[in-house]
Amino acid sequence: MDWADFGVDLHLELDATGGRRAGLERALRDAIRDGRLPPATRLPATRALAAELGLSRGTVSAAYDQLVAEGWLVARIGAGTEVSGLRRAAPPPAAAPPGPPTFRYDLRPGSPDVGLFPVTAWLRATRRALAVAPAEAYGYGDPRGRPELRRALAGYLGRARGVLADPERIVVTTGYVQALVLLTGVLRDAGTPTVAMEDPGLAFHREVVRRHGGTVLPLPVDGLGARTDLLGAGPLARVGAAVVTPAHQFPAGVALHPARRHALAEWARATGGLVVEDDYDGEFRYDRQPVGAVQGTAPEQVAYVGTAAKTLGPALRLAWLVLPARLVEPVVEAKRHLDLHTETIGQLALAELIDGHGYDRQIRTVRRRYRQRRDLLLDRLGGRSAVAGVAAGLHATVHLRPGGPTEAEVLAAAAARGLGVGGLALHRHHPESGPPGLVVGYAHPPAHAYPAALDLLSGVLRDLDA
Repeated sequence: MDWADFGVDLHLELDATGGRRAGLERALRDAIRDGRLPPATRLPATRALAAELGLSRGTVSAAYDQLVAEGWLVARIGAGTEVSGLRRAAPPPAAAPPGPPTFRYDLRPGSPDVGLFPVTAWLRATRRALAVAPAEAYGYGDPRGRPELRRALAGYLGRARGVLADPERIVVTTGYVQALVLLTGVLRDAGTPTVAMEDPGLAFHREVVRRHGGTVLPLPVDGLGARTDLLGAGPLARVGAAVVTPAHQFPAGVALHPARRHALAEWARATGGLVVEDDYDGEFRYDRQPVGAVQGTAPEQVAYVGTAAKTLGPALRLAWLVLPARLVEPVVEAKRHLDLHTETIGQLALAELIDGHGYDRQIRTVRRRYRQRRDLLLDRLGGRSAVAGVAAGLHATVHLRPGGPTEAEVLAAAAARGLGVGGLALHRHHPESGPPGLVVGYAHPPAHAYPAALDLLSGVLRDLDA
């Protein structure tokens, strides 16, 4: 067909992927979008275009009808079909956001070894869970989460973490960050938005609280953990909540001293303040049994937050809140208006994995692997550096000697050799407020690369000390 008869020079390339009609629709849309078919251009009659393209007239008519319905074309009685006057310019390409730096070897903290995800066990659990799931499980759900998972978590947390967990007080969230968002919103709405957060601590979590209406004050950390004895006095006198990592402080790596645990609970009882217990890697203890949760001693003062991000993998986006009675309703309402409920299939699978003891087996397996990695780190670095925080968790703190290379110098030298490693300054409320150090994550690198990564870090420290 000579499209010049219609005032344009056009050749249509039809991609029949998905069907001939869909291919014609795509070709016409593209021609209109890029200006080859300008507004008010009259299109050929359906019979003529069908003969030209080797299509049925019905296929062309259906394509025209679809594009008319979408606003690309206009059909006029007695005047045929023409391109609508609405401008359909293609949007300009979006600039790609800057991604995180990539390294040949990565010892930055924060991630488990995702290669240890129990694929086979998860598939089995998913099949079993879906085989018995009621039909209503595939509809909109309870903002608190599936009852199967809340019951499974209540049992698991009671025996493994010492948490007093009534299923009716558990809210399943889409990751730890959402739990923090929900609690921050509830505190803000209650008029107590000032939150004490550990110093050093994860900077991203501080920003989450600020972005959702909270005011953050530093809670100092020393060799005994967070200075909970300072709560209720001085700059921390009007704090409404304290976010702490008692089992394994991030990034210092210490467990909260018993006296500090008592001080934390007593502060909350005396003032009505809320303790937010971030139990991000509490299952990973290597020198003895894991330290029980603070929540078990003060369930009406503590909002306990656990997650599957470290035990299974961050991709699941599954975490859980165990709440004081007074917070259940406001948190549930906040969750309802945030995303209605966390996705259901993963909840059902995790419940089955816990009930079938596959979750316990996974924790034992990865705990053994991570202990081996911890031991190798001590073997490669412990002789020349002060390594702390190694009794538990997935990271260690390496203190740099006074008068030696600065933290920035070590990070730059490591990056120049293709090695990523964390620094303590990043986690402080005021970067220069404490001594220099490194935060070394020993879970993330794949097993085949881990020894080489440690050797590279050891070499960086050795060369800078020379």
